[in-house]
Amino acid sequence: MAMGEAPILIKKVKKGHGHAHHGGAWKVAYADFVTAMMAFFLLMWLINTTSPEQKRGIADYFAPASVSETTSGSGGILGGTALGDDGAKGAGSQAIIEEMAPESRNPNDGSQTDAAKEMAPEASTEALREAVLQREEAAFASAAASLRQALQDMPELAELSKNILIDVTPEGLRIQLVDQEGRSMFGTGRAEPNDRAKLLLRAVARVVNQLPNRVSISGHTSMSANGQRADGDWQLSAARADASRKVLQSAGVDADRVYQVSGKANSEPLYPDDPTLAGNRRIAIVLLREAPVLPPDHGLQ
Repeated sequence: MAMGEAPILIKKVKKGHGHAHHGGAWKVAYADFVTAMMAFFLLMWLINTTSPEQKRGIADYFAPASVSETTSGSGGILGGTALGDDGAKGAGSQAIIEEMAPESRNPNDGSQTDAAKEMAPEASTEALREAVLQREEAAFASAAASLRQALQDMPELAELSKNILIDVTPEGLRIQLVDQEGRSMFGTGRAEPNDRAKLLLRAVARVVNQLPNRVSISGHTSMSANGQRADGDWQLSAARADASRKVLQSAGVDADRVYQVSGKANSEPLYPDDPTLAGNRRIAIVLLREAPVLPPDHGLQ
């Protein structure tokens, strides 16, 4: 190397090994936290600004539809009342109206919409009628079972059980005392019921007294063997129906409950295919269905 030339220096730099780069994962976690806090404070603000009616509306909206609000029979169709042994009912009609016609509330402002106002009376009336129908069906079924049991328990009535037919019709609970060959309820051409008919009528009276419904009584005759209609059958069937009414009233049925007594001769045979059969001669006692009591605002406008 020549004198006076500067030496060439080579500097080696070692790269340091610091902490590795963390990336942006923490930002995602922080964003989730901020979103959750915003949702929380928004919920607190909504709870503070809504009215009690709106809160109830929101709660009703999210409540399961299958959960019953009542825990006993006091909130059911009968309103906590039952039929007593004397046939009297407790004050349950108003309870039915209140249960079947609750107010329709709007979760937003607690008031009914125009459509709801128009539909609510019709819907509540239909629900009320359905409730009354179900209650009547249950009462009729209980009364029919009671009569059948009485016929089985009383030896003097057991042999007459075939002379009674019980069914439910659109009119109500129908109990029919029918003749059988060799076992009639009335003497030939006579209006006064015989002893076996009176026994059955008194048994029917005990069942009738269990219910408050009005009573309809009709008499029926059979067609003569020659197929001719006798004018006297109208008077005879009406007289038999009226005689049956007297027996029922003597057994405790209130006279004010008797709605109709009629004679229908052989115009409505029980066996249309053979109107001359003895079974067409009968007394039909019907516990009539009652119209539901409607709220005052459901009357005629």
